[in-house]
Amino acid sequence: MTSEYLEESIQVMQEADLLCDQQQVEAGFDKMAAEITAKLADKNPIVICIMTGGVIPAGMLLPRLDFPLTTDYIHATRYGHSTQGGELEWIVKPHKPLKDRVVLLVDDIFDEGLTLEAIAHDCKQAGSAEVYTAVLVEKIRQRPTEMKVDFVGLDVEDRYLFGYGMDYKGYLRNAAGIYAVKGM
Repeated sequence: MTSEYLEESIQVMQEADLLCDQQQVEAGFDKMAAEITAKLADKNPIVICIMTGGVIPAGMLLPRLDFPLTTDYIHATRYGHSTQGGELEWIVKPHKPLKDRVVLLVDDIFDEGLTLEAIAHDCKQAGSAEVYTAVLVEKIRQRPTEMKVDFVGLDVEDRYLFGYGMDYKGYLRNAAGIYAVKGM
C-alpha cells in the first residue's frame, strides 16, 4: 500500500457515516448463527471463508456455530485495491475436496453478487452436494444476477461501505462498525 492510500483512508474514516454500530453488527452475527445452526447443524458442512473481506465475518461467525464443521478458505476478488469491480481473479481455490460436501461460503458483502455467484458456481462444479451463502451485509439494490443469499446479517443502503471486513482501498477492514464513505 502506498502512503497516498493511508492518508486518504484516514480522511475517509474521519468523514464517514456510521450506518451500523458494533452492537447492531453483533446482533446480525447472532441472527445469522441461529439461522445457519437451524439449517446446517446436522449436515457436516465445510465453511469456506472468502478472502480477504470474509476473514472478519468468518472469525466472528464460527465461534457462534456450536456444531461439528470443517473450514477452508478461498481467495477471489473483483476489486483488488480499487473501488470499482472488474474481472474475477482467482488467487487461491479451496484446498479440501468439495465433492459430496455441504458448503457454506462466508463473505463480507453481497453487492453486485457476481463474485459470490461465480464462487458458488465453482463449488457446484467441484461436486458439492449443496452450496449455501452467508454475508454480513446485503446492499439494498438491483443486481445483475438472480442469485439470492441464504443467510444475511444486515441489510444496508447502497453506498460504498467499509468495516468488519469491507475495505476502502485496502484499509479500514478493521473498523468496528459498518461505515459509508461520504459522497459515495
